[in-house]
Formats: sequence, C-alpha cells, structure tokens
Amino acid sequence: MISVLPSQQILFFPQGVVMSFYGIAGLFISSYLWCTILWNVGSGYDRFDRKEEIVCIFRWGFPGIKPRIFLRFLVRDIQSIKIQVKEGLYPRRILYMEIRGQGVIPLTRTDEKFFTPREIEQKAAELASFLRVPIEVF
Repeated sequence: MISVLPSQQILFFPQGVVMSFYGIAGLFISSYLWCTILWNVGSGYDRFDRKEEIVCIFRWGFPGIKPRIFLRFLVRDIQSIKIQVKEGLYPRRILYMEIRGQGVIPLTRTDEKFFTPREIEQKAAELASFLRVPIEVF
C-alpha cells in the first residue's frame, strides 16, 4: 500500500502519540476490569423453594441507582434446564434455565472453567429432577 501512494500523502504520527493513546486505552480497560473484580459484579445466589413454588435469582451489578438484580418467578413457569457445551480451545459449559415469557437465564458464571462435562450434566440432572422439568442440550 505504501508503494501505491505518493510519499507526500502519507501522514506522519509520532510514535509517542500513538503509544500514549494505547497506554491510556489500556488504563481505562484495566480500571474497568479491576472495578468489576473488586465490586464482585455478577456474584449472587439462586434459591429454589419447592414448598412455596418460587424461584429467586439474585445478582450484584455495578454500583449506582440499581446495584442489585433480583428475579422472582414461579416454578411452574420454568420450561426446561439447558446446557451449553462448547469444546475446543476455549471450552464453555454453561447451565441455563428457560423461563416462559422471559427467555433463558444463566445459572453458572461464564468464566467457571472448572466444570467437567460430567459435573455440569450431574448438576443439571439434579436441578431438573428437583424442579421436575426436562433437560435440553444446545
């Protein structure tokens, strides 16, 4: 591409300006990541109560006006438990719960890589038998 353009049309950017841009961008990205780690964004709990027929899902979000996510719905609204398994260089094994009218809700964190396929299947089977719903794999 350089041989196609005349040398007068090539703009010169000093290396320090370019490196400063990348450094500042890296600072912003790293501060965002450190804040999500320190604030423990995405952590929470899942409560399944068969006696009251209620499922509660609680997650922490970013600080601000609504730092908490709290979902509550009836057990009869749960359609199925879904397992997503992707093998390869970056394997993913995620457990989802499909709710009628609300779509799918992840139950495991996406960065949890310690689950083997057997462990995730066992966890899904226990939850599906407790809630009396089918299991789907996608």
